[in-house]
Amino acid sequence: MAFKTDIEIAREAKKKPIMEIGAKLGIPAEHLLPYGHDKAKVSQDFIKSLSAKEDGKLILVTAINPTPAGEGKTTTTVGLGDGLNRIGKKAVICIREASLGPNFGMKGGAAGGGMAQVVPMEEMNLHFTGDFHAITSAHNLLSAMIDNHIYWGNDLQIDARRVVWRRVMDMNDRALRDTVVNLGGVSNGFPRQTGFDITVASEVMAILCLATDLEDLQKRLGDIVVAYTRDKKAIYCRDIKADGAMTVLLKDAMQPNLVQTLENNPAFVHGGPFANIAHGCNSVIATKTALKLGEYVVTEAGFGADLGAEKFFDIKCRKAGLKPSAAVIVATVRAMKMNGGVAKADLGTENVAAVQKGCPNLGRHIANVKSFGVPVVVAINHFYSDTDAEVEAVKAYVAEQGAEAILCKHWAKGSEGIEDLANAVVKLAESGVSNFSPIYPDEMPLFQKIETIAKRIYHAGEVIADKSVRDQLKAWEAAGYGNLPVCMAKTQYSFSTDPNLRGAPEGHTIPVREVRLSAGAGFIVAICGEIMTMPGLPKVPSAEVIRLNDAGHVEGLF
Repeated sequence: MAFKTDIEIAREAKKKPIMEIGAKLGIPAEHLLPYGHDKAKVSQDFIKSLSAKEDGKLILVTAINPTPAGEGKTTTTVGLGDGLNRIGKKAVICIREASLGPNFGMKGGAAGGGMAQVVPMEEMNLHFTGDFHAITSAHNLLSAMIDNHIYWGNDLQIDARRVVWRRVMDMNDRALRDTVVNLGGVSNGFPRQTGFDITVASEVMAILCLATDLEDLQKRLGDIVVAYTRDKKAIYCRDIKADGAMTVLLKDAMQPNLVQTLENNPAFVHGGPFANIAHGCNSVIATKTALKLGEYVVTEAGFGADLGAEKFFDIKCRKAGLKPSAAVIVATVRAMKMNGGVAKADLGTENVAAVQKGCPNLGRHIANVKSFGVPVVVAINHFYSDTDAEVEAVKAYVAEQGAEAILCKHWAKGSEGIEDLANAVVKLAESGVSNFSPIYPDEMPLFQKIETIAKRIYHAGEVIADKSVRDQLKAWEAAGYGNLPVCMAKTQYSFSTDPNLRGAPEGHTIPVREVRLSAGAGFIVAICGEIMTMPGLPKVPSAEVIRLNDAGHVEGLF
């Protein structure tokens, strides 16, 4: 069967002027800062004026572990927002911005798909309103000022071997993972080893997404630990005197971006940390603003619930004081078959036994989300090759787990195809059964927090780490950072650190090879297995087929 591509559907969208979308939410035109006709930033002054308003209900959309078959989490997030508006609820969507790296690599964009998309799709997946460029610039300004301080006498006595602040760029480029800077003689500075991370892994990205306002933003930027002296005294961003200039670079990026769905419903698209190497949620300021403006806010957390949802609950909700009313776990029949051992080429053939064999991955995610005290409903994102018997197998399995699975056809039909899920979400959210709580307390020791996540969420048998890693965690506890949550950097494809181990493995080992302090963001990053904070491009990157056609339209972006 031939279907229109996402970009073809997006290009045919009947968009309304962004001022009309803002008016739906009660945002006066003077508080919308337009970027063209179809996107705008919301002013800080307007956001501050909302503080006394009552919050709406927060709905999290998460998913099973991603597979090459595709799950459609963002598509379901957008579709559910449209569906809630369709049944008469005032709903706002909150999703993340897209990184250029995956767009030109293999994952594609972050605007949804089919008839459940946010537009303008091309611009949102490319430069958008320049937020990522501002974050990259602010991050690298600090990098430049650190090396400049060392060059001009090093008054702070920074040990060049202990500079922990790396550089970033918003592209997959494995060649930059490990680099040496300041080569070329005396005039270029003192040579030292460093490297690049992708922008979405930057602590500046995490800070922008967790800060509540510009004042909080600058304080958090100042709290960044950038280096240590020879006697291991921490050197902060504020010691380098970079926090003020960084805030200036980020003042516009800090304001949430308002756009619309194909059905002209409002969507905030702001911030973009990856969930496999960062905390994987859109900005706190966008979510909190949406909660003041809508009855329902539908947001997503990246990749599977073992990464995105865990960090949403344990980091974002903990730090921002958010209390989700319900969670949706997205699954597909195709993904269940892949978890059941079926090759991608054979997914179009009915195989109920494989579906049943693959369902434990979904079951693990249902149990994990419930363990946070949040009620769950499963969205079966429909593909045209799904058979009735396969769909019923998923529904029957989910029912055994004490939840409901609902078939959703929003990709093909938009809001009309997801009404049943919208009604189920409203029923759950208004039942008042949510009793949200993070899975570990602030005062738990850092390594024990890592073990708690690994054993309770991943079902690992043990966590292993070198003495240097354990000693570093103890040193941070002694320095006053022991109450911070943990952000696990791990492959998204499995509950384990082996991306090829599908299903619901038990008793595996989680190796922690490195830990990083994000003092400004307010968490400790534990890097597990072979996960990289600077991805590489695949053998055949999407960039090879992205181009402008004769009409000047973008082709090949998805």
